[in-house]
Amino acid sequence: MKYDLVVIGGGIVGLATAYQFQQRRPDARILMLEKEIAVARHQTGNNSGVIHAGVYYAPGSLKAQLCRKGARMMKAFCDRSSIEYEQCGKLIVATDSIEKQRLQGLRERATANGIPFSEVNGDELKIREPLIRGVEALFFPESAIVDYRQVSRKMADIFVADGGELRLGARVTGINETADGVTIHAGDATFQAYRLVACAGAQSDRLARMAGLKTNFRIIPFRGEYYEVDPSLRARINHLIYPVPDPELPFLGIHLTHEVRNRLSVGPNAVLGLSREGLPRFSFNFSDFVDIVGYVGFWKFLKGNLASGLSEMKNSFFTSVYLEACRKYMPSLRKEDLGRRKAGVRAQVVMDNGAIMHDFLVLQTARMIHICNAPSPAATSSLAIADHILDTYMKL
Repeated sequence: MKYDLVVIGGGIVGLATAYQFQQRRPDARILMLEKEIAVARHQTGNNSGVIHAGVYYAPGSLKAQLCRKGARMMKAFCDRSSIEYEQCGKLIVATDSIEKQRLQGLRERATANGIPFSEVNGDELKIREPLIRGVEALFFPESAIVDYRQVSRKMADIFVADGGELRLGARVTGINETADGVTIHAGDATFQAYRLVACAGAQSDRLARMAGLKTNFRIIPFRGEYYEVDPSLRARINHLIYPVPDPELPFLGIHLTHEVRNRLSVGPNAVLGLSREGLPRFSFNFSDFVDIVGYVGFWKFLKGNLASGLSEMKNSFFTSVYLEACRKYMPSLRKEDLGRRKAGVRAQVVMDNGAIMHDFLVLQTARMIHICNAPSPAATSSLAIADHILDTYMKL
C-alpha cells in the first residue's frame, strides 16, 4: 500500500500536520512514524505549557502571524476536545529604568500585531502581584496555560479514530526519494508514500541529510533548567510573570510560570547540552557531542556568546546565583522555596556562520518537506504551522 502522506515525528507540529491534512482529506491514507513509545516525549512534553499571545515577534513576520492564529486555533481545539486551559494572562515586568525604556518596543510590537494589552504602573502592579517588584509592566490578557501532552494525545487519538495510522517505536533509518514518491525505512519495515513531511525536532538536520539534502546548519541542544516553586506560592502569583527581554542576549531569560495541576515554576536558564534528547542533568551522548565540537558554526556562535554562556552555566551550578536572578523581580523568594529541578531541551538551529536561526527553516523537494526549525512558540502555533505547511508547501 502506498500512503498519500507519511509524517515523521510525533511531536505537536507533526501531529498537527497529520491531523490537519486528515481534516482536509478525510479519505487520504496517512501514516505517522514516531521513534518513541509515546507521542510528545521531547520538546512538546517538556515545555512550560504556555499559549503565547505573540508580543515578542516582529510585526508582520510569519512567526507573529502564526502565533496569533495558532493561539486561537489551539484554544478552539481545546474547547472542542474538553481540554482545560487557564487564561491567566501575562505580565511583562520592568524592574529598572533601562527595562522601562525597552517596554516601549514591546508596546509598539503589540500594537502592530493587534495584540490586546493594558498598561500597569508600579502602584497597580503591587495590587495585582504583591510579591512582584517592578516599576512598570504590560499586561497581556490572552496568554494562557495548557497541558500540551494532553493536547498531543488527543490529536493522536482523533487522528487514529478517523482512520490514520500511528506507528510508535518506529525509528527511521533511511529515506529515498524518486520521481513518483518516497521510500521510508524504519527498522525492518519499509513504507511507500506520495509525499513526506518530516517534523523531527532535535533530529531534523540528520533526517534531512539522510534524505540526501544539503544543510548549512546544525542542531545544537540547549538545556532549559527549571525549578519547581513551593506550591503554596502558586495562589499568591496571579499571572505569568515575564522579564523584559535583553536584546543583547540570545534567549528570553528567567520567568515565573503558572503550570497545570496547580504548579508554579521558575526558569529556564539556557545551558549547552551534550545530548539532544537527554533530560537528566549531565546527560551525555557521544554522537551528539562529536556533532557539536566538530561543527565550525558552534565555535563561531560560542565566540559571540561566551559571556552569556558562562553566566548561564553559573546559574546552573549555583542555586544561589540562580536565586539572585529570580529575586530581581520576586525579592521574597527563598532558597527553600525552590523544589526539584526539571528540564527541557531546546533544539536550536545554528547556521554555519554562527548565527542563531530564530525563524522557520524549511527544506523542500518535489516529494518532501523537512521542517528543520519550528521555533518557539511552536506548540502555541502548531495548528497554524500545519495549515501553513499544507497551504504553502503542499498547495492543498
